[in-house]
Amino acid sequence: MSALSAAAKKGLGDPALAELVMIRASQLNHCAFCLDMHLRLARGNGESEDRVQLLDAWEEAGDLYSERERAALALTEAVTVLTDGVSDEVYARAGKHFTEVELAHLIGLITVINGWNRLMVSRRVQPGGYQP
Repeated sequence: MSALSAAAKKGLGDPALAELVMIRASQLNHCAFCLDMHLRLARGNGESEDRVQLLDAWEEAGDLYSERERAALALTEAVTVLTDGVSDEVYARAGKHFTEVELAHLIGLITVINGWNRLMVSRRVQPGGYQP
């Protein structure tokens, strides 16, 4: 999973976006450990407090997130929740902002953070233990 995560991040080429995706999926999955870790990483990489604090309400946050980021966050929610699957609209929206290769890396990243979330929540791993 670590190798897939690293490859997906590298192929996506946007570390800030990768952290936003991992934070959003971790919010949806209620994974405190991963939230703590990716919030620390995002802030350490210069992400603004406004953007991390309002991520849970990204759709209502106006222009705080780019159209590309919004497309990635919509895809993150669709893949993470999967109740209704990934709609054609959500997939097409992402396709407007990401190449096929980038889209594959984005979906890989979403998939791997969901796996990490499930692992950490199931094992009851507590936040605060992450060391870069």
